[in-house]
Amino acid sequence: MPRAARAGLWRLAAATLLFALGYAIANRFQLTQAVAYRFFAGDTQSAVVAFLFMAFQAAVLMAALFLFPRRWAAALLALAGASILVNIGYTQIIPELVDAGSLAWMLAEAGQLGNAAGEFGGDFLSIGAQVGAALLLFVAARRLARRAVAMPWGRGIAAVSLLLLIAPSLAYRYAEVWPEGAERGLYGLGWDLASAPSPPPRARVALKPDPRAATPRHIVWLIDESVAEAPFRRLISPKLAGVPHSDFGIAAALGHCSAPAQVALRSGVDVRRASRSTDLRTTPSIWGYAKTAGYRTTLIDAQTSGAPQNLLLPPERALIDDYRPMVGGIDADLKIADALNAQMKRGGKSFTYAVLRGVHFQYRDHYPKDAIPADSPTRLQYDTALTWSKGTFFDRLLAGVDREDVAIVYTSDHGQNLTEGALPHCSREAVADEFRVPLLTFLPQDLSARYARAPRAGHSTSQVFPATLIWMGYDPAAVAARYDHDLALPTARYVWFGRTVIPVGRDSLVDVAAGPGFPGS
Repeated sequence: MPRAARAGLWRLAAATLLFALGYAIANRFQLTQAVAYRFFAGDTQSAVVAFLFMAFQAAVLMAALFLFPRRWAAALLALAGASILVNIGYTQIIPELVDAGSLAWMLAEAGQLGNAAGEFGGDFLSIGAQVGAALLLFVAARRLARRAVAMPWGRGIAAVSLLLLIAPSLAYRYAEVWPEGAERGLYGLGWDLASAPSPPPRARVALKPDPRAATPRHIVWLIDESVAEAPFRRLISPKLAGVPHSDFGIAAALGHCSAPAQVALRSGVDVRRASRSTDLRTTPSIWGYAKTAGYRTTLIDAQTSGAPQNLLLPPERALIDDYRPMVGGIDADLKIADALNAQMKRGGKSFTYAVLRGVHFQYRDHYPKDAIPADSPTRLQYDTALTWSKGTFFDRLLAGVDREDVAIVYTSDHGQNLTEGALPHCSREAVADEFRVPLLTFLPQDLSARYARAPRAGHSTSQVFPATLIWMGYDPAAVAARYDHDLALPTARYVWFGRTVIPVGRDSLVDVAAGPGFPGS
């Protein structure tokens, strides 16, 4: 073989090795979880299938990268890089591969990207370095390969290359092969979400409220962000000592991530029959019950300035009379307290769901910068943020309000794991602290008397929904049979949802667990 030909082959082999190293970096989690874990667990057949499918996807990408002209190759690398970034970023922080449910959750939580970047700065730098290394190896492999041999190009090659690039994603969806490569997963899963059936219509309210029932004119749900029960009890509860209210102690959140917990709160959960086929998009929702009972419905959100968040889909949005984003920095919750205070002094009947800013990590973003030293421990940062957020909140909320006219629920979407270095919430293996939330009510005297002997343990936030329907005048027995016990009793059954809280396809199942024990225990 001529020397030039031998040199070309060596360069081509080196280019292949560089590409393989870059592909291994980009897909290290896929290779670890779908190949290595399965192989060492004795599932050799699955490991071989996964490895061969990964090899096929790598070969297709490498061929396209080597053959494509410069602009095409640049576009291919940009698209691959974006997908690799999402895949490595998600799996490094939450050690599980991205699927359609988790992608939907990420989109629902996109407003928290800044907080996440601040909290996981070290991880983000590591993620960026890995993606950069993979792309640099891809670029080096392409340059070396194109120096090794002359690459053919034409319309036929372009068409075949594009078809081959699409083929693995089609095979992944219609054949028994896995996993989808990190360089293409974002687009395949994005297509799954985009092509999923439209959300179903909300069911009509089947119950009728009693028109003779004495009901509060204004009902308010205050759903805080990341407020854990123990710090709330230690720091905020003493400030409420002189304020008439009912404290139900430690309650279990309906999820340890914001979106699932909020979806379940708004939808109402039939806790006795909740299963993986439960579709919370089809319930009448709190808005439907409120409107049937004659209440004007309002959503106030301190966390977003655009479209509603937390998987609030169009059929549900149509039931909300007034949607008010109320973003306002570290004082957003105080602005909401003032707005609600004014609303509760007006006439008419209203139901308001207020999503508070609360104390989402990173905690130092929720109090003045000079309040404590910048390098203070996590727990001190959290305590300072919670005190700033809620220290005067209830005074401003209730100032001058006729308490016989209003019913207020205060709770949080989920708790926090304040262990130094731990993921505060939405971790893969959730601990009980991620579910422990405060649960308080501020009620007219007659309603408050209903809960005088209520236990201070054993409650779930799933009970807020049926309790509120009872206050609106719906039949207590019928409500309890459809959802959960009123707050006068412990929950009939603990239920909690994971990131895949709504189906993302015709045959998909939701991530839900249930049982007699407190979640995460």
